Amino acid sequence: MLHEPKNSGPLNGIRVLELGQLIAGPYAASVLAYFGAEVIKIESPKGGDPLRRWRQMHGENSFWWYSLARNKKSVTLDLNQAEGQKILEQLIPGIDVLIENFRPGVLENWGLGPEKLKTLNPDIQIARISGYGQNGPLAQKPGFASVCEGFSGFRYVNGFTDEAPVRPNLSIGDTIAGMHAVMGVLMGLLHRERTGKAAGVKNNGQVIDVALYESMFSLMEAVIPEYTGAGVVRQPSGTTVTGIVPTNTYRCADGKYLIIGGNGDSIFKRLMSAIGREDMANDPELTENPGRVKNEERIDAVLSEWCAIYNIEAAMAVLEAARVPVGPIYSAEDIVEDKHYAAREMLEPVSVDGVDFSIPSYGPKLEQTPGKTRWPGPQLGEHNSEVYEQMLGMTEEQLLGLRERQVI
Repeated sequence: MLHEPKNSGPLNGIRVLELGQLIAGPYAASVLAYFGAEVIKIESPKGGDPLRRWRQMHGENSFWWYSLARNKKSVTLDLNQAEGQKILEQLIPGIDVLIENFRPGVLENWGLGPEKLKTLNPDIQIARISGYGQNGPLAQKPGFASVCEGFSGFRYVNGFTDEAPVRPNLSIGDTIAGMHAVMGVLMGLLHRERTGKAAGVKNNGQVIDVALYESMFSLMEAVIPEYTGAGVVRQPSGTTVTGIVPTNTYRCADGKYLIIGGNGDSIFKRLMSAIGREDMANDPELTENPGRVKNEERIDAVLSEWCAIYNIEAAMAVLEAARVPVGPIYSAEDIVEDKHYAAREMLEPVSVDGVDFSIPSYGPKLEQTPGKTRWPGPQLGEHNSEVYEQMLGMTEEQLLGLRERQVI
């Protein structure tokens, strides 16, 4: 049996078939696997997921791979061959969720679009992640995260005035889309559970259509109502946030950067008192946020001058004593050395070929059914025999024939 009875995660008993590659789809499947789902990852026998070879390598795979593919079972299958497509059809009745992040139409070209999948498994949840969604004039446009972040409006508000918009050094669009896919899958499964048990209704399969640009667009707060209601286009604001003061990053005497969030009315008063500026703490013009917005440059200049006198630890000690939200900007090295990360078990140890390293855990933390890393990303095709024999009843002779024909 492929399900793992010792896995007490909340998604134990849910079987997921992952057809995606690189980031968005695999991230969604990785989260589901972390919380107990059995994830079977389909990879091309010709090298597998390209993420295996992205960035820093350890052996034949990247360190990123060992994190993003944790808890998954790797199965090779050439979906460009008719025989491979037929095998995929045979797997569909035994799964609960299918995740794919191909360009819209790829599944249909293989004869495996949603309508076909639902005939094979009426209750299947099909998460489809793409740049611009499954329909609309841009549906067929290639949609990498970097491009979709720009199209969503997210990039426009990042960076500094009169400079090129800035991107985080991360594929945030893929990850946010993956999170939306997880939400959609869980809602689809909940609907299936409720209607199936409560009303005896079958055919509860549905398509979960996730667009990268829409996932990023959902982060845009009041940008659209401010424009449509007041005609205001929010501009990039550097290290600050438009209309909220003070919240900024300041350089300390040791060259390290400190973030201060003093934008609450009572917090602002404590902040200015803590740095010896009672005059500003008690200034009626600065009592509420609108007044502070008008005086943003003056407030930031005072805070910058104060931070420049102290090293970061001393500055934090003063502000923390006054209960002002404050913190450093961490690098990976800082994170690994931090006691709070350790106490919260946010770095999970794994070992691959005798080399020990850490991968980040996933939130949220569930009291009774927490998620966990059970193994790092597998080798290519590591679970071929297990999956094909147990799910489809294939023999070693059949598997050998598939390998010889390069189907697996």
